[in-house]
This record gives sequence, C-alpha cells and structure tokens, in this order.
Amino acid sequence: EAQLVESGGGLVQAGGSLRLSCATSGFIFGDYAMAWFRQAPGKEREFVSIIANTDARAIYAESVQGRFTISSDNAKATVYLQMNALKHEDTAVYYCAGASIASGLTSWPPRHYEYRYWGQGTQVTVSS
Repeated sequence: EAQLVESGGGLVQAGGSLRLSCATSGFIFGDYAMAWFRQAPGKEREFVSIIANTDARAIYAESVQGRFTISSDNAKATVYLQMNALKHEDTAVYYCAGASIASGLTSWPPRHYEYRYWGQGTQVTVSS
C-alpha cells in the first residue's frame, strides 16, 4: 500500500522560510513525478510544483516561481519543497502527490486525474 506522509509545516512570519518533506513508500519512487499542491480555506486545490524523478525536470506555478524550490531524493524516496520569502497568501494545507511516469502521462504537468497517490497534507500558516 502506497503511503505519502508530509511534514515540516507550521507557523512562520512573512518573509520567513519552511521546508516541507513528503516521505513515501509502497511504490517505485523513481518511476514517478512528485508534485506539491495546496489548498487555502474556501479555495480550490491548486498546483504548486512538480519534479520528475526520472530526469529531475521541474516546473512551478507562477505564484511561487523564484521563491520555492522542489527537490527529490530517490534514495530516501522523499520529495521536498523549500519555501522562502513566504507571504500571507501562501497560507494553505500543502499536499504531495505522485503520478506514474512509467505508466505514461498525457501532459506535463500531469492532469489532475493522473495523480495516483496523495498525502494527508501539512498546514502552513504565514502571519503577516
């Protein structure tokens, strides 16, 4: 059974930094693209960033470009999200998700339905 466990969330002041981790098990991590999404209260879940574990290509939402960095450690089957220069509007529950590259993806980034596995989320609160 696949498991994705996020950690590293918390309360931080605007301008501060946090590093989120998503530890995974139960699937072949190296064959997957791992993404971060977030959902703020009253809003839809939105894409933040994704990295392909096959070749390390990554993309970011425009709202976090230049402030967030995604990375992946295949040996630890863990994906990270380094968040710098945090803003109040970054406040949300952050989720990691995995999409199988080996099974074929219809687009890059993958379509929402292509994410097979999701974590339970970790809360990030940025005080202004």
